[in-house]
Amino acid sequence: MLWTASQVLRKFSTSSHHYQNKLKLAIIGQSLFGQEVYSNLRKQGHKVVGVFTVPDKDGKADPLAVAAEKEGTPVFKFPRWRVKGNPIPEVVDAYKAVGAELNVMPFCSQFIPMNVIDHPKHGSIIYHPSILPLHRGASAINWTLIHGDKKAGFTVFWADDGLDTGPILLQRECDVEPNDTVDTLYNRFLFPEGIKAMVESVQLIADGKAPRIPQPEEGASYEGIQKKSNAKVNLAQPAEAIHNWIRGHDKVPGAWTVIDGQSVTLYGSSMLGGSVPEGQPLDIEGASQAARVTKNGLILYGTDGKALLVKNLQFEDGKMIPASKYFSSGESASVELTDDEKTMAEEIRNIWKGILSNVPAIEDTTDFFKSGAASMDVVRLVEEVKQKCAGVQLQNEDVYMATTFQDFIQMFVRKLRGEDQEEELVVDYATKDINNMTVKMPYQCFINGKFEDSENGKTYDSISPSDGSVICKVSYASVGDVDRAVAAAKEAYENGPWGKMNPRDRGSLLYRLADLMEEHQEELATIESIDSGAVYTLALKTHVGMSIQTFRYFAGWCDKIQGKTIPINQARPNRNLTFTKKEPLGVCAIVIPWNYPLMMLAWKSAACLAAGNTLVLKPAQVTPLTALKFAELSVKAGIPKGVINILPGSGGMVGQRLSEHPDIRKLGFTGSTPIGKQIMKSCAVSNLKKVSLELGGKSPLLIFSDCDMDKAVRMGMSSVYFNKGENCIAAGRLFVEESIHDEFIHRVVEEIKKMKIGDPLDRSTDHGPQNHKAHLDKLLEYCEIGVKEGATLVYGGKRVDRPGFFMEPTVFTDVEDHMFIAKEESFGPVMVVSKFKDGDVDGVLQRANDTEYGLASGVFTRDINKAMYVSERLEAGTVFVNTYNKTDVASPFGGFKQSGFGKDLGEDALMEYLKTKAVTVEY
Repeated sequence: MLWTASQVLRKFSTSSHHYQNKLKLAIIGQSLFGQEVYSNLRKQGHKVVGVFTVPDKDGKADPLAVAAEKEGTPVFKFPRWRVKGNPIPEVVDAYKAVGAELNVMPFCSQFIPMNVIDHPKHGSIIYHPSILPLHRGASAINWTLIHGDKKAGFTVFWADDGLDTGPILLQRECDVEPNDTVDTLYNRFLFPEGIKAMVESVQLIADGKAPRIPQPEEGASYEGIQKKSNAKVNLAQPAEAIHNWIRGHDKVPGAWTVIDGQSVTLYGSSMLGGSVPEGQPLDIEGASQAARVTKNGLILYGTDGKALLVKNLQFEDGKMIPASKYFSSGESASVELTDDEKTMAEEIRNIWKGILSNVPAIEDTTDFFKSGAASMDVVRLVEEVKQKCAGVQLQNEDVYMATTFQDFIQMFVRKLRGEDQEEELVVDYATKDINNMTVKMPYQCFINGKFEDSENGKTYDSISPSDGSVICKVSYASVGDVDRAVAAAKEAYENGPWGKMNPRDRGSLLYRLADLMEEHQEELATIESIDSGAVYTLALKTHVGMSIQTFRYFAGWCDKIQGKTIPINQARPNRNLTFTKKEPLGVCAIVIPWNYPLMMLAWKSAACLAAGNTLVLKPAQVTPLTALKFAELSVKAGIPKGVINILPGSGGMVGQRLSEHPDIRKLGFTGSTPIGKQIMKSCAVSNLKKVSLELGGKSPLLIFSDCDMDKAVRMGMSSVYFNKGENCIAAGRLFVEESIHDEFIHRVVEEIKKMKIGDPLDRSTDHGPQNHKAHLDKLLEYCEIGVKEGATLVYGGKRVDRPGFFMEPTVFTDVEDHMFIAKEESFGPVMVVSKFKDGDVDGVLQRANDTEYGLASGVFTRDINKAMYVSERLEAGTVFVNTYNKTDVASPFGGFKQSGFGKDLGEDALMEYLKTKAVTVEY
């Protein structure tokens, strides 16, 4: 049968317990599977009275025969059991003489007469590698994959005179993975679980508990034996059908096609979910379009335009090569062996000799397969060499691609030296043992898929706000680094695979990136906490958690970006069709702030990448570390080089150069209003870049006397103190109706007293350190100004007496409209409260809107009419009603007035990174 190809020899063990009921068994079959079933049945105390297997081939006994002869079990090697359909009497007599109570047939390629099948007291049981009645016949595993079944499995059934039609004793099933082959499915499940099931089945029979469940005819199928002659792949069908055909024949008999006039067998197929790398076209007979030989292998296209990757090719003479080497001319230069390697080569020669016992001597030209080796010998060779030479990464495929002894040794030595490995991402980490883990932090510039020092070699210290200590030194990017990063992004967009990739494939990569971020979420949250001062639980849920959600959200948009058709006046007598296309902009620059380092990266870059752009991102100088870790994960996700570039350093240098660079077509910025104005000016003067700006805020929160007071206090505090007040949409000014003002302030102060200020990695901490020393100093100055202008400092206003940049949560009341703290954003844990007269809705609205900012706002009231009236009149990009800080990846986020323009999140964010092209066709 086909499904025995390339079985992996596994150590299989079951309990040493010997069951009370034991049977006398005849094992009829062959192969490693038969050997393992035989060995494990004996371990369980059953008596094997005879083994009936195939004759020796090329002087080599079958593994089942080898094991049985070693144990002294009678072994019979009949070439056949019948002639012209009739049982051979002497063969049947020899079988009956052993006195078996049950025939166990784990894998049998011979036709066994019914007078043998029915002779024992308990009859015969057979292992079949499909979920019967589906895929009856000899090529069951092949057809499971060819048909694209989602489930595979096996059946142990009672033999009858039909073809795999006997009553079912036991069944097991498993999921079929997208790139499973016959080998992987067999080795992962059918082989190890099948051995267990055969042992279990025999014991059920011995205990009198074995069922006999008739097979239903509904759903039954029978497919013929797959042979080389009928395994040619039809390339004129969808990619998944081609993939299923190839993997359904991998390894035996091997799906083949015709290339340059000769048949070539295809191995190692997988659906291509990512980008299609550059390569050389190759015409293949019957293909819907030219294939492509790339560094990863041979790309084949289905009629649906989707692609699959083939890793290896085998020619008519048996020579197998990596598909990526199809156009390579000549053989690679021979490796000169060291003395130690020569000694190792002789040891491997002895291994070959042990396997190829029929060959007098192993010469350099000895061919492993032409000397009689089979697939089971490949497994033995690989395992013995790995056992002898620990650490070498050797696969079954390697034997097929180096079939002579000389080629095998050359391949082996190259692997031993590591010369066969593709270039991998090299990361020079800064490590830190903290938060019950070792965090590994890249600290260099990330340009064109590599981490490297800045051009001038300069670095700066990244400081932990928890205690003021140096976390690590970080590369300080120069103008030259900016130019190199932009050039890499431009090349990746114009000539790399990213710009040519199918949108759905791009989405697959972004989903993979989100998955990797989730796998590393604890490490990312820890880095975010030590670098920005965010409380760990908040970093895990919001800083990192929402970043993951953002990438998943925009990954789903990749293949849903659409234009539209537009009816226009016809140019009679002709007709016209007008449609629009949404296209990426090209190279985009992103400059992000320090309050949510990873989340701000995600909000902008996920939309940018989903739209098909490439990017150069500058993280805040004081919080670069999660952005650089993100860069590392992007490589692991398969994002092509040059698509993402990260440059830590100065905003005045890196940010300014990005805003002026002529090859950048869009700049997205989050930060202060004064810097936003400067960026906008530079973008206009240079090349009229598209710009989106999320700038400062002084968000008003209106709390009416008819509110839910408990909720208003809780949410009001969150609106100010969330993330230590370092929050773009923080409520910069609270307007509280006069009749509830005093109660509100009293309850807020009492709740503040309960807040725990301390180590952000402590899970019980409510309030961590401010982001950096300069910001803490600014906040303290802000509070001093408030006191001098006559506002009442009810609580806080001082630095906490402990190492690090900690500030007390602060409350000001009696704040008049003309005061500095009423007009300017603190960006810290400072609650600024003003009263308004009872019932004066329009008056408080006028005061709330009397600001040049318009990022967010909020209102608390039980009166829905009042809530709608107020929300319609508040001049802000976001209005929260009876809640606050409730952002979502699907909801657009951005401000009015001097809080900027353009949106992050939601479908609107995609439009910030797309351009619209109108096409009119006359016909």
